[in-house]
Amino acid sequence: MTDTLLKPPTPRNALGDISVFYASVLLRAAAAEGVNTKALMDEFSLSEQTLNSSAARISIPRFMRLGQAAIARSGNHALGLRMGALTRPLDAGIAGLAGQSASTVGDGLQTLIRYALLTSQNSRGRPSVRVGNHQAAFYSIRPYNAFNYFVVDSVLAGWTQFVRTITGRYEVLERVDIEYRSIGQDEVFESWFRCPVLFGAEENAITLKPEIWSTPSLQAQPAMHAYLIDNCERELALIERGWSMADRVQHLLTPLMQGETPDLDTIATKLGLTPWTLQRHLAAEGTGFRELVNRTRKQLAADYIRETNTSLAEIAWLLGFANPPAFHKAYRRWYGISPGEHRNRLERKI
Repeated sequence: MTDTLLKPPTPRNALGDISVFYASVLLRAAAAEGVNTKALMDEFSLSEQTLNSSAARISIPRFMRLGQAAIARSGNHALGLRMGALTRPLDAGIAGLAGQSASTVGDGLQTLIRYALLTSQNSRGRPSVRVGNHQAAFYSIRPYNAFNYFVVDSVLAGWTQFVRTITGRYEVLERVDIEYRSIGQDEVFESWFRCPVLFGAEENAITLKPEIWSTPSLQAQPAMHAYLIDNCERELALIERGWSMADRVQHLLTPLMQGETPDLDTIATKLGLTPWTLQRHLAAEGTGFRELVNRTRKQLAADYIRETNTSLAEIAWLLGFANPPAFHKAYRRWYGISPGEHRNRLERKI
């Protein structure tokens, strides 16, 4: 197995990037809705060669804009559900194939999510599985807007379709929780998921029926599963081995910044280190904890301003500033211009 999917530990876009496999699913869903996908590809400079490359990535903000453009052209605000319906295990790369060949549904879903990093590096966080609750959860991507609703929809629907594929059953869920508030399509969502859907929930998650969690996979293949798991572990180790301690700290910082500034003790605990040991490792790499907090905020701030329509107050909250004025002051120090004026200049260039 090659390591062609591997990317540098720090994404080129601070918000993260994902495999073009996901863009292909989006384009498939758009085509099913009657959208001229050739025009869509041209608009976003996506060639067939790029889409057929296992190594190619697309930044998360660009992916969200692609999705919004597809929704605008199709008129289907539930396009994420269409994406889920058209998602195949192999669209998640080697992780999907490994999950597909697992012995049970629960093992398969855990496999799919454990190796999500092989095709997706997102500063917001990683998906997770709660075995005892028969749940798979997708991290918050607040603030929600027209550009990112479909991301949550497509992930939850994709997981659901994965379970349907390996069980041959359609009604597999007990409940779906969606963090953003209802957009007026509750019946569409409940009809697709075939279970109650709670909008405005505390998180994004699917809860499987207990009997489904332990159901044997129709596509179980122990030998192939073991082979694919070995390769997933090898690729995951190669990714994480390339991370410096500073990379690891920055990876942990962003999801914890929302509304507050993470402290050294918190990050050290997550890394299984004492604060002193973490400081020593960072000093050996020529940096420090406060410097990394500042660097992470600076990188993310520029991407939020350039790539999203997120309000300045929301950006301040996402980056852990005490208030918007503190964010404005920091941005001016970093870039010599206020965030509002920077966004205005960028918009005038479009």
